[in-house]
Amino acid sequence: MSNDPSGRPVPSPIVTAAGVDHVRLAYDYLDSGDVDGYGSLLDDDIALDRPDAPPGRGRDQVVRMHADGLVPRARHHIDRIVADGHSVVATGHLSPVSGRHAHGPERIDFVDVFTLSAEGMLLVCRRYYFASPGLNF
Repeated sequence: MSNDPSGRPVPSPIVTAAGVDHVRLAYDYLDSGDVDGYGSLLDDDIALDRPDAPPGRGRDQVVRMHADGLVPRARHHIDRIVADGHSVVATGHLSPVSGRHAHGPERIDFVDVFTLSAEGMLLVCRRYYFASPGLNF
């Protein structure tokens, strides 16, 4: 088995495919409000980094953040998922759901970059939003 640039062994295509399934399921669980289902896809040492929420470290904290509404709820519309080894990237857009954070724009484009554990669980999730840089070139 070869190693990726970080020195970790490259997972089998089966593990990567399982990770892609976990990414798809994570969005389904979050959209339906099933925080426990979402938690079942996370590695014990999950790291969640997003610009619209405090950083989350560990499964219990990340699940609690979602349950307590510290992570804004939205409906995920996935355009594309690309995977290679330990990495899965999902692109799409969000639409608001009713509730505390529904006062935002009608559509926000996002990219989520996931790192998978050796077992295909979600180990890292870093979210990026599209925003106009406001620069004049």
